[in-house]
Amino acid sequence: MEAVSRSFENLLVTGGCGFIGSNFIRQLLLERSDFRGRVINIDKLTYAGNRENLREVEQICGGRYAFIRADICNLDAMIRIISEYAADGICHFAAESHVDRSIKRPADFILTNIVGTFNLLEAARLRKDRFLLFHHISTDEVYGSLGPEGMFTEKTPYRPNSPYSASKASSDHLVRAYHETYGLPVTLSNCSNNYGPYQFPEKLIPLTIINALDFKPLPVYGDGRNVRDWLYVEDHCEAIWAIMKSGPAGEIYNVGGGSEMENITVVRMICDLIDEISASPGGKSRRDLITFVKDRPGHDRRYAMDFSKLNRELDWRPKESFRSGLQKTIHWYLDNGEWIQRVRTGEYHSWLKEQYG
Repeated sequence: MEAVSRSFENLLVTGGCGFIGSNFIRQLLLERSDFRGRVINIDKLTYAGNRENLREVEQICGGRYAFIRADICNLDAMIRIISEYAADGICHFAAESHVDRSIKRPADFILTNIVGTFNLLEAARLRKDRFLLFHHISTDEVYGSLGPEGMFTEKTPYRPNSPYSASKASSDHLVRAYHETYGLPVTLSNCSNNYGPYQFPEKLIPLTIINALDFKPLPVYGDGRNVRDWLYVEDHCEAIWAIMKSGPAGEIYNVGGGSEMENITVVRMICDLIDEISASPGGKSRRDLITFVKDRPGHDRRYAMDFSKLNRELDWRPKESFRSGLQKTIHWYLDNGEWIQRVRTGEYHSWLKEQYG
């Protein structure tokens, strides 16, 4: 497959105040010399969207960055914004993304992940002028659960097992259909579990880090033997940019970290690394804080991503090992206590109390 070359002047990013989106925008505007355009960030600022994540970008980048508080479920607003800012590309992160929340409130996921994606595709299709690419960020969870062997490839059949993964699978199909039916230039990436700076503390790694620092219980679902492939967020952002710059329209790429690990092993590693940095009272191991809780319904046993297509066609592979990425992540949370304190109030605090007491 022959690579292409794209140069975006006005790149619209949805969900840019969230975990992966904010890392992507920071990387694009503060670190990359191969992007000279402008970023227009659309975010509804729900519980996991934090404008503070991009404070440095707002201060430094001036006219190259614009923030708009808007809901992707508002089709008229999406059409207007894409036209007004002459967007020639869309990088679509905005999504409801936590499996536990999808089990409790599936309607939110149907609305945002399916209807919201449809609205963006329609708005992009209706743009009459220069439009280069609609890139859709999806998840390995659309493929379902693996047995003890094998890996997900781009040809693995979809078999989602939660309302979250079903909603993402639906949006993936819409993106592909708009390419096949209307000729809209699209690319799609399915990533494994991300971790790193600015991740909202409901997910396994930041929740474990923060609770371990505070000597609070470390909840682990079931027997802790569920296997995930871990991807450092900055590596993921580089993969997304490689696809957007050079991936042929209509192509799908799996993005993985090459770091398969059982959840219990991840939690124990975090405990050991934090014990090395900050001894616990009485010299006890933070492993003593591990608390096994009732497993979530439909909990997929194992994910593993084959990213050889992305490596072969676009010369990408992760730079961080799991250990090096985890060390960077722990130090980031240690250095950003005020950020943690601010995001742990309000809705998140109520959710955490409801889940774990």
